[in-house]
Amino acid sequence: MTQTVVPYTEMNTESLKQAIKRELPTLVRDDPIFREMVLELVHRETIPRPEVDDRFSRMLAELQRDREEQARKWDEQREEQARKWDEQREVREKDREEQARKWDEQREVREKDREEQARKWDESRREFDRIHEEIMAQAKKVDRGIGALGARWGMQSETAFRNAIAGILEQSFGVEVLNVNEFDDEGVVFGRPDQVELDIIIKNGLLLICELKSSIDKAGMYVFERKARFYEQRHNRKAQRLIVISPMVDARACKVAKDLGIEIYSDSADVETL
Repeated sequence: MTQTVVPYTEMNTESLKQAIKRELPTLVRDDPIFREMVLELVHRETIPRPEVDDRFSRMLAELQRDREEQARKWDEQREEQARKWDEQREVREKDREEQARKWDEQREVREKDREEQARKWDESRREFDRIHEEIMAQAKKVDRGIGALGARWGMQSETAFRNAIAGILEQSFGVEVLNVNEFDDEGVVFGRPDQVELDIIIKNGLLLICELKSSIDKAGMYVFERKARFYEQRHNRKAQRLIVISPMVDARACKVAKDLGIEIYSDSADVETL
């Protein structure tokens, strides 16, 4: 049987590839000569090991350089960022120091203002105290002057009032008004020895003891009653009436007079009968 050989050029390239892929494993396994031929062909077409190692080393070196470059860039970025942070921190620190300085200056100004205000207040208070003391000193002088004048006027007016009332009683009622001034050596009236002065009215053998005063209060009413009892005991004679004639009688003195049985008249004309 004669086989017809098809020229290579006439074979379909794709069909050849498919045939090689299909038959190559069997031929390499079963035909040692063919296997050696294939290995030889592969060996000639394959890159030698040293060249492969060199290429691999170059790749590793390139990767290492890339990593180092990337690390350098990262370091530069970190340093740049750290530098910026340091600059910002310095700026913030300067701002804080400037603000603190301004606060200190303002505090010093406020403190000086308070001290100045306190000083002015102290000066004003001292000046006020000085003026107040001067006013009070002048007021005391005026009070002493008025008091002395009032005392002199009071004594003189009291005497004038008593003399006027005594004159009216003597002229209107035909009585005798006597001013008695005796020494209380036992201190019956005032609690210690002292002069006792009072007025008595004598008419037809009757004894009337009077207090002729321009004004009288509660204490004065008690004193008058003690003076009357002193006179009665000293002269062993009972007064028929105790009379107070005064235009000014304290309201509390009226109750005392009623309890003690003392008659009160605001005017000598009010005395109806003696």
